[in-house]
Amino acid sequence: MIKSSHGDTPFSLTYGTKAVIPTENGMPTYRTAAVDVVSNDEERWLNQDLLEERRKPAAICEAKAKLKMTKYYNARVRDVTFKLGNFFYRGNDAIHAVVGGKLGPKWEGPYEVTEELTDGAYKLRSSDGTILPRTWNIAKFKRCYL
Repeated sequence: MIKSSHGDTPFSLTYGTKAVIPTENGMPTYRTAAVDVVSNDEERWLNQDLLEERRKPAAICEAKAKLKMTKYYNARVRDVTFKLGNFFYRGNDAIHAVVGGKLGPKWEGPYEVTEELTDGAYKLRSSDGTILPRTWNIAKFKRCYL
């Protein structure tokens, strides 16, 4: 698995060399057949010493790639908030699996927002007036147009 952002594999960034797969041990290739044990050990130690110089640019490239992905995602995210008195449906994943299987209702409600808490958490009231005992996250809601 080559990382597209910096071109190195996680194995090469950890150990400083390319990985040798078991089939290369059984069937000699140029890379495994032309190995001098003494010089190979010296090169391994040298690779370990120079490894930090290879990790720094890779970490910078990964940070740039992560920042680019974050900007791309955040540009397309819509903030959804419900005001007090708004109605919506609540996803019922647990009941959905038991009651009707995949043909059962996926949403239940409508519910009304009675209190807005922090980070997308809301207190709800059902249509018959009972207040639900716990808070609910906005990820489980779908707007209801009554």
